[in-house]
Amino acid sequence: MTRTDLAVVGAGPIGLAIAWRCAIRGLRVEVHDPAPGSGASAVAAGMLSPVAEAYFGERQLTELLVASAARWPGFAAELTEASGTEIGYRTEGTLMVGLTGDDLAEARRLWAYQQGLGLPVTPLRPSELRDREPALAPRVRGGALAPTDHQVDPRLLVPALRTAARRAGAVLVPQPVRRLSDVDAGVTVVAAGCGAAALTGLPVRPVKGQILRLRAPGGVAPGFRHVIRGYADGEHVYLVPRADGEVVLGATVEERSDTTVTAGAVQRLLRAGVDLLPELTEYDLVEAVAGLRPGTPDNAPILGPLPGRPAVLAATGHHRHGIVLTPITAETIADLVTTGEPDPLLAPFGADRFAVASTGTGDATRVGAGDRSGPGRTTEEDRWS
Repeated sequence: MTRTDLAVVGAGPIGLAIAWRCAIRGLRVEVHDPAPGSGASAVAAGMLSPVAEAYFGERQLTELLVASAARWPGFAAELTEASGTEIGYRTEGTLMVGLTGDDLAEARRLWAYQQGLGLPVTPLRPSELRDREPALAPRVRGGALAPTDHQVDPRLLVPALRTAARRAGAVLVPQPVRRLSDVDAGVTVVAAGCGAAALTGLPVRPVKGQILRLRAPGGVAPGFRHVIRGYADGEHVYLVPRADGEVVLGATVEERSDTTVTAGAVQRLLRAGVDLLPELTEYDLVEAVAGLRPGTPDNAPILGPLPGRPAVLAATGHHRHGIVLTPITAETIADLVTTGEPDPLLAPFGADRFAVASTGTGDATRVGAGDRSGPGRTTEEDRWS
């Protein structure tokens, strides 16, 4: 049996995009996953938000987000052509709003930081906000526009990536990988989200997020076009409109590893969403679901070889940024696989920034993985979603 060139463990957006990019370069690629697309991407809203997601103390991560978002238009066009399907890519931009005076003061502090990084943030008065989105509540005190923050539909993205990878020659292996030593490939890429911890020993932990899906009555499009990210009486939420009438409303950020949907989370999300867009009271509630984001101690992804194991590459720990970081992760990891030379963009995100000790059995154990308060770590209260 011929040994494959590349084994990708994990068939979410990251793993499938890497497989696609490597397959079109002529590599023999296998993707190992018993349930493709069933991880965090099945719950994700699909916001491509390098500006709205720029947080204090995460400048290097912001630079990576901006670089990846800039690749999304070309990536989306190429994927649509390669797969023959639409992926819900939309470019109306994102409105960031504050409902009360206190909400607006908190939001303005973040917008000032984002503007200080040179990011495109345009403050808007309440009347200017409602000129753009008349459905916004009259109580909204002010906001800002992030025109380069776009969106895609992850539930369309994953099937498109799977089709594109298959057409390029990648083979899906529908069995789980229990140990990396069981994989026979020249290079192995671990893109298994939260499952990367058990396979590699890296400090990737589950971060629970609960999210709702609503639908506009009558099968029409929602009454707003922009992604809306808002503070509403201290609650941080986002609303993402889809052309088919769906609205994604999220999301909690919880240091938990269960996927139980709680009444309290549903109540808080709905209250904040309706406070910002009153018309949501007439929408159907069609889904309440929880997923697990793969987080790291410093909130940034882990990209590149494991220490002392150059043939095993990590592409995991993307936390809430897996969708927006899909193009740059796929392209830089594919470059590393084919050339052996890491892109300078990857330098701050190597696995060597965390301690990993080999067990001598082809796998690894974590060292210090219980510390979840590393540099740049922020709390739920610091975040918008």
